[in-house]
Amino acid sequence: MAEPDNALAPKQEEEIDPHFEPVIKLTEQIDTKTHEEDEEVLFKMRAKLFRFDGDAAEWKERGTGDVRLLAHKETQKVRLVMRRDKTLKVCANHVISSDMRLQPNIGSDRSWVWKVAADYSESPPTAETLAIRFANSDNAAQFKTAFEDGQKKNATLTSAAPGDAAAAPAAPAEAKAADAKTVAPAEDDDTTAPTTAEAEAKAEDAADAKDGDSHATTGEETAPAADDGAGAE
Repeated sequence: MAEPDNALAPKQEEEIDPHFEPVIKLTEQIDTKTHEEDEEVLFKMRAKLFRFDGDAAEWKERGTGDVRLLAHKETQKVRLVMRRDKTLKVCANHVISSDMRLQPNIGSDRSWVWKVAADYSESPPTAETLAIRFANSDNAAQFKTAFEDGQKKNATLTSAAPGDAAAAPAAPAEAKAADAKTVAPAEDDDTTAPTTAEAEAKAEDAADAKDGDSHATTGEETAPAADDGAGAE
């Protein structure tokens, strides 16, 4: 004889696994460009970056991440780029110029301070006083060496640029001189061009001269006939 079901016993519910089709299927992958594809990494090290707030007269943290020195493959120009962890937001982006000086931070052998005339991490670019801190003094020394090497490379590019820039305008100057020569005759033509009255007067003089020449030519044509006769005799 089967035992009656206990009405108070918990009933086993069937597991329901609902499945919903997505409304929009993302099949295309979008490539995100960082504008660093054409650059080579010369130096990379984890650090923490600070900026000096002049209004509050205090240092404020900008972010923690990898500081990198990048050299462009074509121009060879070196710049410093640093992005925050996880968000990858740029917190430092500037060219390493020869006038920058890494100064040791007071009371620390693993941090440096320098001034930037134009930092492009924000829009528009701003002048900043930055400080960077590394895990130890050895990392800080390696950064200083790579930073100064980048300065030397950019200084070499800058010193070579004026000579090229001075030679480049020579062609446009010659072109302008050639243009001036080609344009100058047009001005002479305009100044010597006769007016309508002068043209009519010259036409009348030419007609009178033609008539005079025709009479003279007739006389000249009869003269040889008399010479021919004399010669025949």
